[in-house]
Amino acid sequence: MGYFSLEGQVAIITGAASGIGEAVAHRLAKAGARVVIADINLAGAQAVADAIPQALAVQVDITQLASTDACVARVLAETGRIDILVNNAGIGGKAAPLWEQTPEDWQACIAVNLTSIFNFCKSVIPTMRERKYGRIVNIASIAGKEGNPNMIPYSATKAGVIGFTKSLAKEVATESITVNAVTPAVVRTKILEQLTPQQVEYMTSKIPMRRTGEPEEIAAVVHYLASPDASFVTGQVADASGGRATY
Repeated sequence: MGYFSLEGQVAIITGAASGIGEAVAHRLAKAGARVVIADINLAGAQAVADAIPQALAVQVDITQLASTDACVARVLAETGRIDILVNNAGIGGKAAPLWEQTPEDWQACIAVNLTSIFNFCKSVIPTMRERKYGRIVNIASIAGKEGNPNMIPYSATKAGVIGFTKSLAKEVATESITVNAVTPAVVRTKILEQLTPQQVEYMTSKIPMRRTGEPEEIAAVVHYLASPDASFVTGQVADASGGRATY
């Protein structure tokens, strides 16, 4: 068995019908995991699953605890175990200053970017605690560290993901369950379509490498944190930002 092997393990990846989640699914599958493509877009999830041996597509509304509970129950019924949870699904939200953001804009980001992580972690933690093993990786953002102008709901929720990660990591630290976050800078995915060219330029200009990241580069970091090799790494925020943040 090689380094970072996930042979025999089962991984749920949310928002895996495209972008970073899709790249993570392919990466973990190549490392030996059976991957669950969990997405509200069932057709998209199935298309990704069809390209990965033994992958399972599951439709789930991550903003609803009953739906994440049902997803976990189905995966356990079909595979008997859940070793890895990658909370990747998220939205960029409306590109606008605070005075142009509506309560609905704010609540949408909270539901998809933050409440979803509470829901899926709450759904999956009981089986991980019972088995005394688990790897949870939450996809946050560099915006959660630094705050991006005209992206208050997004930045605030991603900061919340970081705080959530550190808190849960301490709660399960003695049970061989690790909880970590990855903070990408701007990555070349469809979420960029939700932003203005000016926003993308602003974010790219902050990156010393002067380019966007690629989904596969984020997937590589997730792979390590999701592996048994990362057994002494928990409550951490792993930057994949091209040097934008060094803290």
